[in-house]
Amino acid sequence: MKKKIKIISCDLDGTLCTQEEDYSDAKPLTERIKKLNKLFKRYKIIIDTARGSETGKDWEEITKKQLDKWKVKYHILRVGKKLAADYFIDNKAINDKDFFKLKRI
Repeated sequence: MKKKIKIISCDLDGTLCTQEEDYSDAKPLTERIKKLNKLFKRYKIIIDTARGSETGKDWEEITKKQLDKWKVKYHILRVGKKLAADYFIDNKAINDKDFFKLKRI
């Protein structure tokens, strides 16, 4: 039986980049991005963001360009958050800081 690949759902703003009123001004949190990138081959990485969920503005293209520029490795980008995943890493939850402190990443 083939082992199921686990999914990591990772929030974007405040978790992998700074949280800015204008998302175009966000800056990458490079140490966190490096840690997440190390998991890319072992996990399915989903970037979940609520960008535009309140305003209706489509931030998808800008977000893709930012992720590319910041060299974030991911499998899926989901705008309008959230669907099922095995793990949720989110600045709104307690565990985002703990997750990025893990030594084994």
